[in-house]
Amino acid sequence: MNNIRNFCIISHVDHGKSTLADRMLELTGTVERREMKEQLLDQMDLERERGITIKLAPVRMVWSPSHSAEGRKSKAVDLPLAFSPGHSASSLEYILNLIDTPGHVDFAYEVSRSLAAVEGAVLLVDAAQGVEAQTLAVLYAALEHNLTIIPVINKIDLPAARPEETALEIVKILGCVKSEIILASGKTGEGVKQILDRIVKAIPSPKSANFQLPISNSQLNSNDQLLKHLNVENSLEIAKLKIENLPLRALIFDSVYDEYRGVIAYVRVFEGKVKRGDHFNLMQIGSSGEVLEVGYFSPKLLPHSPLSAGEIGYIVTGFRDVSEARVGDTITLKNNPADSPLPGYKEVLPLVFSSIFCADGADYPELKEAIAKLKLNDASLSFEPERSDALGFGFRCGFLGLLHLDIVRERLEREHNLSLVISSPTVLYQIKYLNDPGNLSRVSRPSDFPAPGTYAETLEPMVNLEVFTPKEFVGAIMEVVQRKRAEFKAMEYLDEERTILRYEIPLAEVIIDLHDQLKSVSRGYASMNYEISGYRPADLAKVDILIAEERVDALSFITHKSKTQSEGKRIVEKLKELIPRQNFEIKIQASVGAKIIAAERISPWRKDVTAKLYGGDVTRKNKLLEQQRKGKKKMRQIGRVEVPSDVFIQVLRS
Repeated sequence: MNNIRNFCIISHVDHGKSTLADRMLELTGTVERREMKEQLLDQMDLERERGITIKLAPVRMVWSPSHSAEGRKSKAVDLPLAFSPGHSASSLEYILNLIDTPGHVDFAYEVSRSLAAVEGAVLLVDAAQGVEAQTLAVLYAALEHNLTIIPVINKIDLPAARPEETALEIVKILGCVKSEIILASGKTGEGVKQILDRIVKAIPSPKSANFQLPISNSQLNSNDQLLKHLNVENSLEIAKLKIENLPLRALIFDSVYDEYRGVIAYVRVFEGKVKRGDHFNLMQIGSSGEVLEVGYFSPKLLPHSPLSAGEIGYIVTGFRDVSEARVGDTITLKNNPADSPLPGYKEVLPLVFSSIFCADGADYPELKEAIAKLKLNDASLSFEPERSDALGFGFRCGFLGLLHLDIVRERLEREHNLSLVISSPTVLYQIKYLNDPGNLSRVSRPSDFPAPGTYAETLEPMVNLEVFTPKEFVGAIMEVVQRKRAEFKAMEYLDEERTILRYEIPLAEVIIDLHDQLKSVSRGYASMNYEISGYRPADLAKVDILIAEERVDALSFITHKSKTQSEGKRIVEKLKELIPRQNFEIKIQASVGAKIIAAERISPWRKDVTAKLYGGDVTRKNKLLEQQRKGKKKMRQIGRVEVPSDVFIQVLRS
């Protein structure tokens, strides 16, 4: 255990985490050069296409630090020494377990799970962009877990790099000494060796969930006499040997579903050991099974038995029902169970809600199975069955943001070959009814929003918003944010050039297009982060969208009454652009109750039915035109408008 270092890389989105991880894999020889490719740990096609990390990715590396002579002087680093077969005492080796994490705010839950499985974090900051909103968010989360932080300035090879100014920003937020900050480039590999050496030196070796190490000899009880017969004199050694002999407690921090082997749980072993053939229990759900295989990530699954205390690896459970293994649960052995489970994770609260339906209702069973499997791999996704008169059976799903929704939609369509219809995203409102004012009802579906006159008050979720921006864009950004019903709180100068603006703003105003607007007015330099602050009374109304005089539940939305007409007009104008023309006229309307507040029409295709006429009485022409009018009238009565599934997301981003 003394030669294991568990750490993750944290940063704002697009600051170079995956590229730095690539250089670490190269330098440690974990992956052969002929097998290397960019973003190696980003396994999904979506991650490569979008250039962002969506899923956390663990990998195990072996590193012999260049400063081993110095390290031997430090008992904290090299006690005891671990050697690989065939290596001399001069080649000290350490196991480095890295978890590569996402940077976008919508995947913050992935980051939080990684932080609970490690003892240290590499804080990565772009030398050109400097400290940004999510940099602070992930740093504070790491400090809450009492992790050792290694500050690194990345991309120093960029022409626009400003490492000196960025270093001062890091010193201000972290309180470290400037000389502790490592300068690196994930692209060229500069500084990566120094980062690996610092990980070995600075990040502590794994510890138990119960033991505070090191402990004194006076704290050892009589049961430890057996350990002393093993010629282990150091109390730190005795304590760590005790951890390996404790009942197994392994935390599930992620999991995937394999068609052939069932559920594969990604675990951090805190106490005890687990090997192939062991019979295990999950302490919270209560399910049990036999370990079919254990191993670690290299970065492919590499069988290795046993997995011992302090290690990160995987367990093939063989479960066929994805609900039997839940992220945050604790695995223990059946014949020697632990007394209590590990703390696990806080229940994640969805911020954005949307309904997912199949374009073809017959695909509902496939959708049900696909969402269940995706839930196993994405613990922040929540869902419950739903039925719509217009769209049939589907699911009401909760997400952490609009990007999260978009990623889930694409994964369902790509990985499970489904054609989907997605409803307008909304947030969770609270309603006080006139007949029961003491009871707060929670509403996320527009269809559940009460009729006017039946409720006493509506409340909407609010967030504390932080916007990081260069000073020159402050005016434009304030104008954008204040149009979103935001309340200004404070302004803080990070340095002479960069400013932090703080607001309280409705969550509904944030989730749709605020991020895009901020990037637009700041030429890409602004960044934002937000967290829920509570609920506040608001004057809200439900807007229904009608296509061909039929209400489309998937497009209904809730908004502030002051914005009903402008938002209704925006939606119907966008739908006019996106919906294909038909052989009959299509009316597109927005209404609040029975009142139409905006309307557009899509003119029909017109066939020249008189083209074949070459003469004769005019009544022949009138007869053909009359037949055409009757046909179009009938089509208006029985015709249905098929709305393409991608229209719903495009409407929101208009």
